[in-house]
Amino acid sequence: MFDRKRLHLILDLGCNIALPWLAYVLAKPHLGEMGALLVSAAPPLLWALVELIRRRTLDALSMLVLGGIGLSLIAMLMGGTPRLLLLRESLISGLIGLAFLVSVPFAKPLVYFLARATAARQDSAAQSDFDAWWQLAPSRQLLRGITLGWGIGLTAEALVRALLAWHMEPEDFLLYSPFVSYGLIGLLLLWTAWYRRRFLDREQSRQGS
Repeated sequence: MFDRKRLHLILDLGCNIALPWLAYVLAKPHLGEMGALLVSAAPPLLWALVELIRRRTLDALSMLVLGGIGLSLIAMLMGGTPRLLLLRESLISGLIGLAFLVSVPFAKPLVYFLARATAARQDSAAQSDFDAWWQLAPSRQLLRGITLGWGIGLTAEALVRALLAWHMEPEDFLLYSPFVSYGLIGLLLLWTAWYRRRFLDREQSRQGS
């Protein structure tokens, strides 16, 4: 039997990868390319709404999907082209990546707020521990490094997806581009774990010497 986490992952991948492509293929003969692209946005939109109701909060992927759909509607009202619709999520992730990069020299980079929000969802003690941890200079340096890495990664992901959207047929783009996004996000998560461990090991060696 599947546990809940595995089932949730399957549903997540299905709503954000398989169903958008399938909806586009089925809708295109009847609605044309523009209409099919809009229909393909329905599964991730419904999934994001379900997650919002279930968790009473939006995760990063759901925010990206909703932002992309909002841009799709704006593009449609402004007479946008199919290529412009395909670029919607790339634009959102690119803006998020740039926001990460811009926040690096600030007193509190964006990763600080994400990490603190995660701690706050656990309990007040975890939030207090995080606030105390943040006062340490190495902690601030660590989060700035992570913020920089994610800023570069998200910006690169946006550029790659934009190139794919410009050169691939919409049907192929809907099929392959999610694997690019999930793959790059997976690499960023692995890099974050490696960078954190390496940084902490280096700090321990420095304190011991």
